[in-house]
Amino acid sequence: MALPVLDDEEQRVLGVLLEKQLTVPATYPLTLSAVRTGCNQTSSREPVVEYDEPTVEAALKRLKDRHLVRVVWSDSGRRTLKYHQLLTEVLELDDAERALVTVLLLRGPQAPGELRSRTDRLHAFADRGAVETVLAAMAARPEPLVRELPRQRGQHDTRWTHLLGDVPVATEAAAEPAVDRDSVLAAGGQQRDERVRASYDAVAEGYAASLLAELDDLPFERWLLDRVAAHADGGPVVEVGSGPGHVTAYLADAGADATGLDLSPRMVEEARRRFPEGDYQVGDLRRLMRPTSAPGWSAVLAWYSLIHLAGSELPEALGALTRPLAPGGWLVVALHTGAEVRHHDDWFGAPVDLDFVLHDPAAVIALLERVGLSDLEWYHRGAIARRQEATDRLYVVGRKPA
Repeated sequence: MALPVLDDEEQRVLGVLLEKQLTVPATYPLTLSAVRTGCNQTSSREPVVEYDEPTVEAALKRLKDRHLVRVVWSDSGRRTLKYHQLLTEVLELDDAERALVTVLLLRGPQAPGELRSRTDRLHAFADRGAVETVLAAMAARPEPLVRELPRQRGQHDTRWTHLLGDVPVATEAAAEPAVDRDSVLAAGGQQRDERVRASYDAVAEGYAASLLAELDDLPFERWLLDRVAAHADGGPVVEVGSGPGHVTAYLADAGADATGLDLSPRMVEEARRRFPEGDYQVGDLRRLMRPTSAPGWSAVLAWYSLIHLAGSELPEALGALTRPLAPGGWLVVALHTGAEVRHHDDWFGAPVDLDFVLHDPAAVIALLERVGLSDLEWYHRGAIARRQEATDRLYVVGRKPA
C-alpha cells in the first residue's frame, strides 16, 4: 500500500487526533473546535500555527475523503459532529510506532533522545536504544515510514523525519543545532553519575571558595530564598544538590530547619567544615526520603541540581522530589536554560569530565504541572554580565495540593 501524502494542515490535524486520543480519551473523538485548538496550541508544536476554523474543517474533509478520518456523532448531549483518526489502522501501527509518528507529525524532525522524552505520555520507551530500534524497523518497512536525516553542522545527533508528506528540513547554512539532552546517557546512567560525583569531588575546595559569597550579589535569589524560609515557618526544608552548603546555610539563618543533601562526599565535607552548625548528608536526590521530624518536607529546593540529568530523566526526578513534600509544601527548582549540552574538561582549576544540560523553560514548567504541583509561578531572568554569567536562568515554585 502506498503511503498517504499529507500536506502541512493534514499532518497537523492527524497529529492532534493521534495525540488527543491517548492524552484526553474522555473527550475523544474531537469536535471541530477541539481539533483547531489542538492544532494552534503553543506547546509541543513546531512550528506554532494559527489555523482558522475553515482551514481545519477543509483538512478534515480531505482526510475523510481519503478514509484517514471518520466522522461520528456525539453519543450524549447535543448531536455534535466529532472526528476520529484512522491512520493507526491504515498504517497498522503498534503503540510504539504510533507514538513516534504522532510526535514527528506535530514537531517535525527530531533526534532519538528528543523523541524518547516527548513521547512519554504516549508510550514508555525503556531508553534511547528502544527508540532507535523502532525507528529502524519503521525505516525497513516495504513502504518506509521514516528516514534518518544527514547530521548537520553543529548538531549533536542525527534526526529522523516521517515520510507522510513534505517536511521542511533546514539547510546546513540555516540549521539550528538540534540538542539531544539524552546524549549524556550514552555510556549509561551509572557511569554518568560516577563522572558527576568524581568531578564535584575534584573541584570541591575551589568551588566552595568561589561561590560561598555569591548570594551577596544576587538580590532576586535572596528574595526567593527568604520566601521559602517564611513559607516553611520553621518546618523542615531540604536542599538537594547542596554543594558547599551556602544556600542551605542561608535558609537556616532565615529561620528554616534546613538540611543539605549532595551526591559528592567532598562537597559534603566542605559544607560541614564551613558551616559546622548545619546538617549536611551524602545522598541522591532521586531517592529523597521524608524527614524524620515531620510527615513531609515543608519545602524541597533543587537549586541547580538537575543540570546534569538528561531530558528523559526529569519526569522521574521531579516526581521523586514532589512525593516527600508535605501537603502545601513547595518544590523550588532553579536551572540554566537553553538548547545545548555543554561539556567541561576543566573547571575551577581541576580536570573534570562533566556535561551541563540546558533545559527548555516551557518543558520544565509542563513537567512540574504533570507531577501534580499547583499554583505554579516562574521567573526567567537573563544572564548577568557583571557576574560573567553565560546562561539565562529559570526559577519555578510549585505547591503540593493539600
